[in-house]
Amino acid sequence: MKIAKKIAQLVGLGGDRSAGAPHYLAISDGLIVTGTHAEAWYVLDSSNTDLMSEGARDAELDHATSALARTLAGQECHLKILWSPLYAEDYRDEAARMFSAGDWQRWADLRVARLEQMGLPTRHLLLGVRLTERTGQAQSNSRRSVQEGFGIAQAGIPHKDLARLDALMRRMGRRLEASPWKAQPAPVETLAWMISRETHRDGPLPAASRGVISGAKLATLTRGRALPFPDHVQVTDGTGAVVAWKSVLTMSGFPEEMVTPGSGEWLRVLAEIDYVPELDDEQLAELEQLGMIDLPELAVPVSPEASVRFTVQHKRDALKRVDEARRLAKEQRTSAARHSAEDPGLDIEETEATMGGLTRDMRRDDLTLVEDHPRLIVTSTTGLADLRDRVDAVITHFGGMGIFIEVGEQEQRELYLEAMAGDQLRVPDLGHVRDVTALAGSWWWGGAKLGDDHGPIIGYLTGTTQGAFRYDATAGSDRGDATTTAFIGRSGRGKSTAMMLAILDAAFRGSFALTLDFKGDLGGLVTAAQDFGLNAHLIEISPKFSGVLDMFRLLDREGSERAQVEVPAQLSIAAPPHLRAAGAETPIQRAVNAVIEQNAEPATWQVIEYLRGMDDKLAKETGDALFELAQTPLGAPFMGKLTGDAVPLRPEPGVWVVQMPGILLPEAEIAREDWNPLHRMSVALMHSMLAYGVTTAGRRDLRGLRKLVCVPEVHVLTATREGAAFLGYIARVGRALATALLLDTQDPESLIKLTGVIEQLATVFGFQLTTKDQQNALAELLNLPKEDLTRQLIQSVGVNPNRSIRHGHCIARDHQFNSATVQFDIPSAELAALLDTSPKAQGQGQEPDTEDEFDDDDQGAAGEGGVRMEKVTT
Repeated sequence: MKIAKKIAQLVGLGGDRSAGAPHYLAISDGLIVTGTHAEAWYVLDSSNTDLMSEGARDAELDHATSALARTLAGQECHLKILWSPLYAEDYRDEAARMFSAGDWQRWADLRVARLEQMGLPTRHLLLGVRLTERTGQAQSNSRRSVQEGFGIAQAGIPHKDLARLDALMRRMGRRLEASPWKAQPAPVETLAWMISRETHRDGPLPAASRGVISGAKLATLTRGRALPFPDHVQVTDGTGAVVAWKSVLTMSGFPEEMVTPGSGEWLRVLAEIDYVPELDDEQLAELEQLGMIDLPELAVPVSPEASVRFTVQHKRDALKRVDEARRLAKEQRTSAARHSAEDPGLDIEETEATMGGLTRDMRRDDLTLVEDHPRLIVTSTTGLADLRDRVDAVITHFGGMGIFIEVGEQEQRELYLEAMAGDQLRVPDLGHVRDVTALAGSWWWGGAKLGDDHGPIIGYLTGTTQGAFRYDATAGSDRGDATTTAFIGRSGRGKSTAMMLAILDAAFRGSFALTLDFKGDLGGLVTAAQDFGLNAHLIEISPKFSGVLDMFRLLDREGSERAQVEVPAQLSIAAPPHLRAAGAETPIQRAVNAVIEQNAEPATWQVIEYLRGMDDKLAKETGDALFELAQTPLGAPFMGKLTGDAVPLRPEPGVWVVQMPGILLPEAEIAREDWNPLHRMSVALMHSMLAYGVTTAGRRDLRGLRKLVCVPEVHVLTATREGAAFLGYIARVGRALATALLLDTQDPESLIKLTGVIEQLATVFGFQLTTKDQQNALAELLNLPKEDLTRQLIQSVGVNPNRSIRHGHCIARDHQFNSATVQFDIPSAELAALLDTSPKAQGQGQEPDTEDEFDDDDQGAAGEGGVRMEKVTT
């Protein structure tokens, strides 16, 4: 019998190759039970490694190597890397739980349509570990064959056996949970999806009964047909039509040495493989109209899937195997020395030295050997020609890394079945024996991982593993964390537009968003918000908005006591310095006290009129001076009489943009006596906004309301003591008061000096910067090392391969201090036009500006939404 088996294996007809397809008996959370054995299956977590420091990478790699050598020693394992498109309809359901204000349904529909257009791939990492063989299977399999012939076969597994297997699975899971992969038992729905996806059927997955899928429900998961051909497998649907073409590739040759980061990461790089699909004339004409005619723009991801069966050897067995190889090489060297050649050859000497060094390392560290059998599965739903183009792209990509890939000729059936969960190793002669570091160094769990697990989708990751990027500007308070976000970078790179997208998402969540627009180019935010039914108002610094920023009105909920202090301080700032030096503060305070006592609804203009009517010469002169200042564009909003034509600023849910393009705040080094009239009026006006921001954030009746204070061009405030103190206060109390602070600046060096603000940074978005000092400051805020590689990254972010500007592209750091590259995405061209802050944007009270974020030129090269589509569009 043994002789016959060896002969069969010699001619490629071994029992492993000829075994039937796996017969599934039951699946439950973390378990797949077949007719021959049971497997535990776990979902593995990804690590954010794209921008990880060298020291952190080395530490995590050592941890992974140790987990392989200790936890999985002696286990038969099956690693699967799968891809699926982001199911955009799920976001519609999430939106119903997140959003409540305005026409949020249309907002969600817009994002869902954009996600469907992009087709972002989602990576799934699953690890199977064989738990136990099922005894007596030879007899039971024969008996099952007879019963199936008579139609009386029974499927399933006793609950007692299932409970025992569940205990074994969870025991192994507790050990793997402490690994870098943070393994968790795979939900039964995930396992059902993994099994059924091989048939490419679109039907709904069966529901588990008491947590178990078995019997007829389980049979429907594998109902399909795959027709093997010499170099591929064709999958057919229920009507017999071919719905997918698959080709299984073997990784038959690796370099002797591989480095990481670099070519050693042979499983992480799967997401980086692109190819240019063949397009017909109509598709080319359409793309030519969009300006997408360059090959890099036409490239789409291949997304090959990986199936790696491996067994980690016990250190004792591995040491024995290595020592045998060392002794054999030594004997060959000694034998050669005794004969006339006297030259053992460099290969023999090198082998002896390498095996000796490996033995030493294995005795010192958590190092052992692993036997792995890597396979890559390439799939096309277009046609056989497209499949072969994808296969060529995979072979070429790995060829550049020194890894030899080839199609499993004449063994597609065996390799296709071998890749299925619950099957077995069928082609054992296409494997490799190496140390566990070579497998761990493939970094199958590495890539880009960033952002919140839940919340609005505002863009997508552009690292080695793509996916949706979620960011909720108001989430800091919910998780008991800091609430400050900084948008940092050069002008015209998309900072302000990215902030506006975040504000809109927060407004749909019922938030109050106050934006201090120092440049006057964010009027489109109000127009966009109103277009989606949000409560949104634009306040300009002009006589048209007279009285809307009156401190009495802004602080009405705080009572007259607060206004009794703030209004005199504001008017004293605005008053000419010679009057203030003569003692004008006293009559101003007297007038405020009198107005509060005499009027049920006091106003600042009433204080000025009271001063003008007083007999005191100083008071009258002060009143006349303030009256004239109240006629100016800067003075009217906080000292003028409310006309009723404009909506006053109110602390209610919605978007409130206060445009102040004409203000000029004095730097901290300028003494108050040296302020010119523009300085005085600017500081007095800002006094209203700062006092309003502080009181609104701290009001007890608004503690349950999500609030945002947004400051584009924050350097305007940081240059003053009052502005810096205001930012520090909002940043420190933001968590307790449910108030988020959003900052936009071109100068990270100045921002980094504000210790109170920097300490409270939860999220940082770093856009392109070009000077070394600014790049170093941004690197510190992004939690990246200050080195040439980081500076080169900051220099190149936001730049397309053809050197044009890529608006909205940045490096993000989330609240867990992970960093990765992110592309903010505007879901439609119409919204992009509304949020345009470039000089050509007209209307909505916008002033000309140099920023050109997500502009029409970029849309022409990128498609709808103003972002580039390379590596995204399918």
